[in-house]
Amino acid sequence: MSNGVILFNPRSAEHKFRIPNSILQVGASIHGQREYVFVDGNRERDPWSTIEKNLATGRFKYFGSTVMPGPQLRQAIPFSKLVRENFPEVKVIWGGYFAANQHKSVLTSGFVDFVVDGMGDHAFPKLLASLENGRDFSSIQNLIHVHEGNVVRNTRAPLADLDALPPLPYEHLDSFYPLEKYLGKTFLGQRTIAYHSSFGCPFTCGFCAVVPIYNARWKGVSAARIHADILRIKERWGADAIEFHDNNFFVSEKRTVEFSKLIRPHNMRWWGEGRIDTIDKYTDDSLAVMREAGCRMIFFGAESGDDEQLKRMDKGGTQTGAQILRFAARMKKFDIIPEYSFVLGFPQENEAAVLRQIDRDIAFIKQVKDTNPDTEIIIYVYSPVPTEGSELFERVKAAGFKFPEHLEDWLDPAWEKFDLRKNPLTPWLTPKAVDRIRDFETVLNGYYPTVSDVKLSSFQRSTMRTLSALRYRTGMYRWPYELKAMQKLWKYRQPEIEGM
Repeated sequence: MSNGVILFNPRSAEHKFRIPNSILQVGASIHGQREYVFVDGNRERDPWSTIEKNLATGRFKYFGSTVMPGPQLRQAIPFSKLVRENFPEVKVIWGGYFAANQHKSVLTSGFVDFVVDGMGDHAFPKLLASLENGRDFSSIQNLIHVHEGNVVRNTRAPLADLDALPPLPYEHLDSFYPLEKYLGKTFLGQRTIAYHSSFGCPFTCGFCAVVPIYNARWKGVSAARIHADILRIKERWGADAIEFHDNNFFVSEKRTVEFSKLIRPHNMRWWGEGRIDTIDKYTDDSLAVMREAGCRMIFFGAESGDDEQLKRMDKGGTQTGAQILRFAARMKKFDIIPEYSFVLGFPQENEAAVLRQIDRDIAFIKQVKDTNPDTEIIIYVYSPVPTEGSELFERVKAAGFKFPEHLEDWLDPAWEKFDLRKNPLTPWLTPKAVDRIRDFETVLNGYYPTVSDVKLSSFQRSTMRTLSALRYRTGMYRWPYELKAMQKLWKYRQPEIEGM
């Protein structure tokens, strides 16, 4: 058997073609050192057939999979199990948020050998070398493994200098799947790049899956390198827009402005994720440069307009309800659309308290829309993440919530909905509370259809708005079956599930 590597990207929730940056990053770490192939579950009719054919050649000794929560588990779990059953000599290595945060159930499953905990640019090639040279794994940072029957989490490495890492092997990906097929039509443009320019986040929100992995650390690619990478894709494959999928693209005002000035001559529209209290500190000149350079929309975690609730969820920083409203108005002045996400359904002492908090959040969301009707609203139902030690997670455990102990239990459709923050199985949320959230969401989407659904016609938008107007204005959100039927018929796009 040779020492080649299969890098697998399981099918995601979005059912759309995006450049699989996660496996590209891992591929870059071994490029030129050993044979490796990409298998993209979003682009394969039968991914297992492709994986099996490659393994049957005997050239591949390692199967690596990136695993995010939710739908990716539908392929990552059964395919990894099939690798173990049919090719027991192949080492199975997982990375991604799910693998790191649920590493105990992953490594006790019997069919995953190692978990890369965070950045794998150095950990992954070091692990392969140790396996081939018979060395132990205790000194490999960012690795979780089993030693003498115990799950061991090694120390974490400092975040790497991203500019010192090798370039992403776009041409290698292109040899398996034509890269232009990944540049899809979005609200931003006809051929949109998905690009990841940083790792981590400097904040410690108690509901965020990034926190247990990066512990308030952040490191970004330089503006010059982002610009060079984007132009490389634009000139070779015809890209005309960018989605930055960083957890927090806008940490550095200096980097953001520098990139904006570099990309401004190239007529590309772009979107990224940031924090309200961070970007509110940007100068007006910086915001103006960003807009001139094509920044069209920014995703923000508003979470709640209740200051006490923001404190309970360990939001960190200086964000307040008043600032959320003020900032929405400020964004309107610069013609940048704020995309605010709200998380409803946090643990409270009883059902009545949960419902009161939901009603306060709904009222605040309507205030935001009154302040700036262009604001896009994304609604999530709270689903816990294992942020041990946080006040919020302690309350979650006290309420009786538990994650599945066995990896294959995550294949239950109810847990997939949990990870999509749609039906979280939390003991404090009754069906009445979930219905209240979902019914309001349906009415809101009818009255203010998202601008990111590029297929909706003006007739469809106006029809939904007309039919939802009375409900929205009077607060009669219950049983909006007519709107649900219309949105299903017209395949209304929800950005939180399907992306831009």
